[in-house]
Amino acid sequence: MSSIDFTARRAAFRALHDDGCFTLPNPWDAGSALRLKKLGFKALASTSAGAAWSLGHDDGGLSRDLVLDHLRMLCRATDLPVNADFEAGFADEPYGVAASVALAVDTGVAGLSIEDRVGRDLYDLDLAVERIKAARAAIDASGQDVVLVGRTEGFLIGQEDLSSTIDRLVAYAEAGADCLYAPGVIAIADVAAIVKAVRPRPVNVLMAWPGQSVAPLADIGVRRVSVGAALAGAAWTGFDVAAKMLADQGKLPCS
Repeated sequence: MSSIDFTARRAAFRALHDDGCFTLPNPWDAGSALRLKKLGFKALASTSAGAAWSLGHDDGGLSRDLVLDHLRMLCRATDLPVNADFEAGFADEPYGVAASVALAVDTGVAGLSIEDRVGRDLYDLDLAVERIKAARAAIDASGQDVVLVGRTEGFLIGQEDLSSTIDRLVAYAEAGADCLYAPGVIAIADVAAIVKAVRPRPVNVLMAWPGQSVAPLADIGVRRVSVGAALAGAAWTGFDVAAKMLADQGKLPCS
């Protein structure tokens, strides 16, 4: 780690999880991180898709080294805590996850998530639990107070079984995850069931679908709300519209 002291950022980030609900927007470069700070957000999270798009790759197309470089950049762009979208830990086996997590901690992140997805399927639950345990052990060995997020991807790959999703999140909590996350779970009743099942551990919800808003999620006890690639997608959509108009009509939307 560089000479920057990230201890205070990590303490502030953990404290945000204690009560209430905070919004965790996802920048994809230094400029977007700085703009989000100016808007008053208290913490940031990386987005694997946004990071990949900014470097000309598809989501999931970045190597571990490129992701680590990206996290270092975000952690130095502002003085806000950064939660890392660390995909599946860039390894299948627990020892590999532990090695990757140790490197991620050294970038300065205040939190990081580990997914249980491999391609279009989920890791066997026993292996997924061992991977979370390995991530927990790596964080503990670092001596740094980094929030570990246990993340299950079933709803994103068409395995929309709430009972199974809850079983996984409970298992990840028992394995040492500080915060639980099941992106793609949208129905308020389903989210409420997750919050109840893992209480008192905090729950993260992905807000990226029409009709979602923070207030109803806060009302049922969700602690943090992130937006994934939604902000990056909105930025690129605006870019595409303007660039196409320039190519086809020789003018810009503001002209």
